[in-house]
Amino acid sequence: MSDAALLDRAGFAAAAQATEVQMADLDRYLSLLTETNAVMNLVGPATLPVFWSRHAWDSAQLLPLEPQALRWADLGAGAGLPGIILAVLGKGRAGFHVDLIDSLAKRCRFLQTVTEALNLPATVHNARAEDLALEVDVVTARACAPMNRLLGYAAPYLRRKATGLFLKGQDVASELKEATRYWGFEAELLPSQSDARGRIVRVKGLRREQ
Repeated sequence: MSDAALLDRAGFAAAAQATEVQMADLDRYLSLLTETNAVMNLVGPATLPVFWSRHAWDSAQLLPLEPQALRWADLGAGAGLPGIILAVLGKGRAGFHVDLIDSLAKRCRFLQTVTEALNLPATVHNARAEDLALEVDVVTARACAPMNRLLGYAAPYLRRKATGLFLKGQDVASELKEATRYWGFEAELLPSQSDARGRIVRVKGLRREQ
């Protein structure tokens, strides 16, 4: 999905195979995000009119990449992207849970508000990602940090055999090259369905290089 072919609400529902109940939850999330964004910078204001492509579909495209995964961790969860979207779409699935991790208290308050309002299968952690020791199937992040630093944040999860799915932009190749100076890992670059310039990096087998 290129920037020139933006999804509207109906297009997102079809692409993500979202139910009307899930769409109602996402409508409520968009409302809370818009309201809070007016007083706290969670996402760029110009991106809200293209929420369904830029944020919702960008996040939702992760689920089919690891369809059996039940436990997800979103590092630097911020506005709840991708974690809130994943939690909405996984709601009602037995054992599905998202850990939303952010070091900034005011962002965590927003995430807690959304989680409670939508009764989501999610836990908000006001903590540094690298300080937690959570057992998850997938660790993810979006607009969090360059790959070298991001791998440091994700190391405790990846070393527990989690798979990394990291949403990245057009500079991903140079980020990966820099990261190999400090880390050993297996990386697979997957095309983004929401932005032709973007990539999803699947990471496994992380180790610190000497």
